Amino acid sequence: MSYFLTQLANGLSYGLILGLIAVGFVIVFTSTGVLNFAHGSVLLTGAYLVAVLQDPIGFWAAVLVGIAGAALLGVLINAVLVRNLAEANPGTAAILMLGVDILLLTELTRRIGNRVLPIGAPWGADVVTFGGITLPTSRAIAAGLAVVVFGVLWFLFARTGAGVAMRAAAADGDTASLMGIRLTRTGAAGWALAGALAAIAGIFLASFPSPGIAPTLALTAFAAIPAWVLGGFDSVVGAIVGGLIIGVVTALAVGYESDLHFLGRGLGEVVPYAVMILVLLVRPSGLFGRQEAVRV
Repeated sequence: MSYFLTQLANGLSYGLILGLIAVGFVIVFTSTGVLNFAHGSVLLTGAYLVAVLQDPIGFWAAVLVGIAGAALLGVLINAVLVRNLAEANPGTAAILMLGVDILLLTELTRRIGNRVLPIGAPWGADVVTFGGITLPTSRAIAAGLAVVVFGVLWFLFARTGAGVAMRAAAADGDTASLMGIRLTRTGAAGWALAGALAAIAGIFLASFPSPGIAPTLALTAFAAIPAWVLGGFDSVVGAIVGGLIIGVVTALAVGYESDLHFLGRGLGEVVPYAVMILVLLVRPSGLFGRQEAVRV
């Protein structure tokens, strides 16, 4: 029983990290209408900055630089490449994001090479044990921080003028513009916020039990796509719930893979997409996505 609870706790903590990434997908999509396939490279950029700067300036200062750098990268992508293209042709913007992802990942791979860069986190390989459940300290901290971040996001979107403006722009950009809301500003804010969330998630994904930062870290962001789609393209709550579902399913699939050997190897990599497909067969708009009313 303790083994099951340990896998469940690991799945929930991992799911909260995926939720941070998936919320970034949602914010960009609702603020600018773009499927941000460059999100993984933005995540890797933030984590890479932390890894290369943690020795000369210290871990916590490097974290601030990494988060700010990922946020700035998101703003630049939006300002230079997306702002004038997304509304005119969302499909072209999505393809453009794939190109941006390839370019960024190629450059970061060139810089990292075949090394694995340590993140330099002060919690190291420590673990916490409670009630027979063993959890890496990094995952426990990530879970607590993710809950705090989600609370801050709720307050931002529900209680502040900037958050209300972003919600209005997402709901009806033309009307929001007529009401005096600057769509360029809300779009930039959305991309910056998504980049910051990606960097935070990247720091914990590169911490123990992961050995450090390698180019493959960017692919982890794609593991959050099933969580994003599962919850609904435009729902922050759905992204969080989707992340928890995918995290738990993945952890249980990996933990009990030896008992499910007849399904083949790498079950943990396949299960998230299988769950996503099954849910979409029943609810094409996701668990929390808005369903458009159609007049017949």
